[in-house]
Amino acid sequence: METIRLTTAGAIVRYLAAQRIEADGQTAPLFPGVFAIFGHGNVTCLGHELEQAGEALPTWRGQNEQGMALAAVAYAKACRRRRIMAAASSIGPGATNMVTAAAVAMANRMPLLLLAGDTFNSRIPDPVLQQVEHFGAPSETVNDSFRSVVRYWDRITAAAQVVQSLPNAVATMLDPGDCGPAFIGLPQDVQADAYDFPARFFDETVHEIRRPPADAAELRRAAAALAAAERPLIIAGGGVHWSLAEAELASFAEQHNIPVAETVAGRTSLVAHHRLNCGPIGVTGCTSANAMAAAADVVLAVGTRLGDFATGSWTVFGGDVRIIGLNAARFDATKHLSLPLVADAREGLAALSRAVGDYRAGEEWSARAAAETSQYHAYIDKIAAAETAVGDGDEPPSYAQVVGVVDRAARPSTYVVTAAGGLPGEAVNGWRGQAVHSFDSEYGYSCMGYEISGGWGAKMAMPDREVVVLVGDGSYLMMNSDLYSTVLSGHKLIVIVCDNGGFAVINRLQVAQGGAPFNNLLSDARVENLVAVDFAAHAAAMGCEAETVTTVAELAGAFERARAAAGTYVIAVRTHPHRWTTGGAWWEVGVPEVSSRPEVREAREAMEASKARQRVGW
Repeated sequence: METIRLTTAGAIVRYLAAQRIEADGQTAPLFPGVFAIFGHGNVTCLGHELEQAGEALPTWRGQNEQGMALAAVAYAKACRRRRIMAAASSIGPGATNMVTAAAVAMANRMPLLLLAGDTFNSRIPDPVLQQVEHFGAPSETVNDSFRSVVRYWDRITAAAQVVQSLPNAVATMLDPGDCGPAFIGLPQDVQADAYDFPARFFDETVHEIRRPPADAAELRRAAAALAAAERPLIIAGGGVHWSLAEAELASFAEQHNIPVAETVAGRTSLVAHHRLNCGPIGVTGCTSANAMAAAADVVLAVGTRLGDFATGSWTVFGGDVRIIGLNAARFDATKHLSLPLVADAREGLAALSRAVGDYRAGEEWSARAAAETSQYHAYIDKIAAAETAVGDGDEPPSYAQVVGVVDRAARPSTYVVTAAGGLPGEAVNGWRGQAVHSFDSEYGYSCMGYEISGGWGAKMAMPDREVVVLVGDGSYLMMNSDLYSTVLSGHKLIVIVCDNGGFAVINRLQVAQGGAPFNNLLSDARVENLVAVDFAAHAAAMGCEAETVTTVAELAGAFERARAAAGTYVIAVRTHPHRWTTGGAWWEVGVPEVSSRPEVREAREAMEASKARQRVGW
C-alpha cells in the first residue's frame, strides 16, 4: 500500500483540499477556505500547513473567532449547505469564542467545521498557557464545551485517527437529515506527530447530497390526509432552500392550488408576490399567514422544525388541524404527532404530488388567501412609506420605513442579512423578495452579532450579488470588527445601522408583559453619562465609507450612494424605539405568577388564557 508521511495537521489540510462537491452539474471545492486566527495552539503546525497549501485551501484572517465562525455559517446558508467553510482557532479563549457560533450552526442545521487547538496529549507540560484544569478529569479541556452544540465531536489523540475521523465529520455535515457542525480538537503535540497515511486517503473525492425518497407507507398516509383536505396550507421552512426545492414547491402549490406560508428560515421560498404566497407565519409573521393557519384543516410542513416563532408557541393552528411533516430529519417530521413523511423536500413534494393526482383545493380557499394577503401587503406599503422629514418635533423613522427603503430599492440580485432583535420581525414582513433565496435572518439561535459577520460570509459565497446587512445598535456594539474584515478582503457590504437607543425590542417585551422599563434602553439603564455613539465615524475608522442620515428620503439617497461605492458602506440612522410592525401571533414567555405590579398580574392572566389554546401533543 502506497503511503505518504505527513503530520496530523498536514494530513488534515491535504484531505480537506481534496474534497469536492457536485451541484447543478458542476464540481467545486467542498471546503473553499479556512477562517483562522492563530495562537500558540495552532500556528506552528496547522498554520504552517495552511501556509504551505496556499490557494489549494485559502486562509482568511478574521478579527474574532466567533465572528469568523458566524461568517462560515452564513457562507453555508448562502451556498444552501453545499459548501463548507472551516474555522480554526488556538486553544483556550480562541476555542471557546467559537462555542456560540457552533450553537448557531446547530440550531440552524448548518454545516460548519471547527478546528481548535488543544492542550498536550502527553500532559507533560501541563498546565500550559490558557489551560483550564479539571482536578478530577485530567483529560477534559475547554473543548469539551462544544459537545452540546455540535453534531460530531472528536479529539485527535493519535495521528492515525484522522483517517477515521475526518470522513465521519464530512458525512455528518453533508447528511440532509443530520446536518450540523463538526468539531475536531487538535492537541498541540499530536498536530506535530507524523504518520504514514494511505495515499488513497488524499484522492480527490466528489460528494453529492443524498436525496432520500419517501417511504411508500408514509407517502400513502400523507397523500390520503392531503387529498381529504378542504382547507390545506403549506408551511415552507428552510429545508426548501437546502433541498433546492423552490421550483418544486411553486409547482406543487400551483398544481394543487394550495396557499403557502413561510417560516423565518423559509422566507423567499416563493417570490413575495406569487399568487399563493400568503406571507410569513407566526410571531414575527403577518395577519394573512396566521389567519390561514388558524383556518386550515391540513398543514403540510415542508423542511421546518416548527419552532415556537413559526407556531406561535403552538397556538396558530385550529383545534382539529392535521399536520404532515415532510422533512429529511425524522426528529422534525414527527413533532406533535404529525404524520411523518421522511424524505428530501424536493423528492418528497414530487412524490406527494403524484400520489394525490389531480387533487386541487377549492378556488374559494385560494381566493380567501389572496384577499388576506392583499391586506397584508397594503398594510406594509402603508407603514413602510416615506413620511415627513425628521425635525420640528417629528419622530424618527420606524424600522418598517428603513426596511421599506431597501425593499423599494432592491434588485433581483439583492440579498438581505439580519438577525436578532427587532429587525427579524420587521424584515421578515417588510422584505418582499423579487427572487427566491434572497434573505438570511438568523433566528434559529437568534444570535446578536451575527449580522455583519454573516454578511461577510454571504458576500464571500456570492460575490456577484448585492448583500445588504440590517443591524441594530445593540448587535453592532456586540460585534462589528468584521467590517474591517470586509475592507481588508474586498467583500463589499451595504450596512444599515438602526440606532434605537438600546435593546428596544426586549424593552417592548418587558413592558408588554407588565414589567417596568429597565436595563434595556440606555435611558433606562444605570448610566451616568449617556453618550451617543457616532456609528458612521466608528465605521469610517475601520476603512468603510459611512454617513449618518435622519430621514427616510435621506436614507434612500444614501442607499444609492452606497450602491455606487467601491467598498463597504455604512449608513447610520436613528430609528424609533416604540413603533413596530403588528400582525404576529402570541408567544409564550415566563410571566411571574406573583407580583406587586398589577400590570404583571394582568399579563399573567392573559398568558394563561392564551395557553388554553396551545396544541399539546395531539
